[in-house]
This record gives sequence, structure tokens and C-alpha cells, in this order.
Amino acid sequence: MFAVEQLTQTRGNKTAVSDPSFSANSVVVKGFLGPNGSGTSTTTARTRRHDIREVAILQVAGQLSEVAKELDRAIQLALADGPRGVVCDLSGVLQSADPVAVEVLATAGRHVRDWPGIPVSVVCPDPRVLEALRVHPLGGHLMVTESMFTAVSAVLATPALTVQSRRLAPHPTAPRAARDFVTRTLLDWRLGRAIPFASRVVSELVSSSTVNAGTDMDVSVVWDRGALRLTVRDLGPALPGRLPSGLDLHGRALTVVAGLSRAFGVLPSVDGGKVAWAVLDAVRPQPSCRRIRSMPVTYQESPVFTDGRGLTELPFCAGSTR
Repeated sequence: MFAVEQLTQTRGNKTAVSDPSFSANSVVVKGFLGPNGSGTSTTTARTRRHDIREVAILQVAGQLSEVAKELDRAIQLALADGPRGVVCDLSGVLQSADPVAVEVLATAGRHVRDWPGIPVSVVCPDPRVLEALRVHPLGGHLMVTESMFTAVSAVLATPALTVQSRRLAPHPTAPRAARDFVTRTLLDWRLGRAIPFASRVVSELVSSSTVNAGTDMDVSVVWDRGALRLTVRDLGPALPGRLPSGLDLHGRALTVVAGLSRAFGVLPSVDGGKVAWAVLDAVRPQPSCRRIRSMPVTYQESPVFTDGRGLTELPFCAGSTR
């Protein structure tokens, strides 16, 4: 609870408001002091973040119609950090069933659709909101629940993905270093078929960051059930909270990235930089099922691997290790 007492507003030699007092219990305040003292109402809303076991928790307070766009930006900032998942807690939201606000909230499902491997959950005590999200084409990509415990548990139950990353300097050789890094990583993951496409895309993203940002950049590769995500994060000198300038691709570079990716875009980061990303289809080939002609078997007391490769041919599981 807070209280305001003996508030006065003057404009020149005129008094617009003289000595009112009021108190409120809600975190949302509606007043009558507009920018010109004309009686226009103002509303404040708040989104706070804290982490639980690498899961970004976004707590929202205020009216959903006022905070929906702010929450979407908070989701983007959280995704740029590569958490295990994102949980949006709407327990403190007022008037959560507003159809327009729910429509805006449902569009957050596009992040899950285009940014694979990081689930986004919504916690809301209003069953009407949860049902509206479930039937929405984009909201259906979200995990919706009435319980924070259930939301965090569902996120932690998803496979933990393996992430490979490398920091590069803004040097003319950076695109080649990025291609070499992606090539080695995909060979280790038995995704050789995707190398020609992924190396072209990451080369264009790194070239754009080198020219337009001119700072060190972090290149990362993640694979999740047939989707390969490439990200290039630059540490631009922009002020914290400033919107990124966008994905600075033009002409041939834009044609390459758009033609080889199933989705691409840019996310803002809390340090004022940006994360350029692209997602490609990358299906791991299935083991061969061809029959091998039987040969006489010689038994040994101590069996050993004879091909020099050991266990490297066993199926790879991206979620088996962190």
C-alpha cells in the first residue's frame, strides 16, 4: 500500500491541482495528472525477472492490455540469453481476459515456433485466458497452466540441449573462422548434409555483425530434433534498453539467409547489443538397415573394437549432456 498526501501542481501563476490526498493497494496506479494537467489518466506496469535453475521467470503486474507488449519484449530479452526456458507469471495481472490483450499475448508463441529448443510457459489463474491461448494458432505453441510449480516442472522436463559456441573478433577472417567452427561442430554431430547451407548462413551473419557492430561476437550452434539454430551475438556499444537496429542484411546476403533458412530474425539483448539468428532444417540420417552377409564367427575371451572408432557410431542424443 502507498499513499500520496498534499499534492500540488502549478503551471505558471495558476494552480492546476491543490492539496489532494489518496491511497492505493494495487501496483497499478491510475491518476488524473496528465502531461499538461488536463485530467488524462496514466497507468504504470511492471515486469520483473529472476531465474530458477536456469529458467527465466517473468513476473508481470498490472493490466494485461497495458503490459502485453512489454512482456513480449521481456521474452525476447530472456531468449537472447539462452535459458533452459521462459515462464511468464500472470498471477498478478488485472483484467486478464481482455480479448485484444490475449491476442497480443498469444503471439508470443511465434518465439517457440521460430526459436526451437527453448519452451515458453504462461501461468495464469484465469481459465478463460488459458483456453483462449490453447486454441490460438500461435498460442498453441506455449505451455499454459494455472500453477507456477507445474510450469517450471514442465520446462525442466524438456531435454537440455547441447550448445557449442565460440567468440570471434571483428576481423576480416571472422567469417572463415565461423564457417570452420560450424563445419567441425556439425561433423561431430553427424549433420554433414547441413554443412554447405549452415556455413553460408553463419558466414553472412558474422560478416554483417563485423561491418555494422564492429565488436567481439559470440557464435553458437544448437540442434534440436531436426532444427539447427545458428546465432551471432554482438556486444554493441548501444545503451542498455535500446532497441536493436535490425538484421542488417541486404542484397545477396539477405537472399542467401532467406533462401537457406526456414526462419531468421534478430533479438535485443540486455547489454544493448543484438542476437542475429537463423534456423535451418537439419535431419540426422538414419543408420543403414542393409543386411550384411553372414560370415563365420570366431569367438574370443576378451572382445575388443577392431575398427578403431569405438562408440562413435552409436546414435547421438542432443539432450543427453549439457
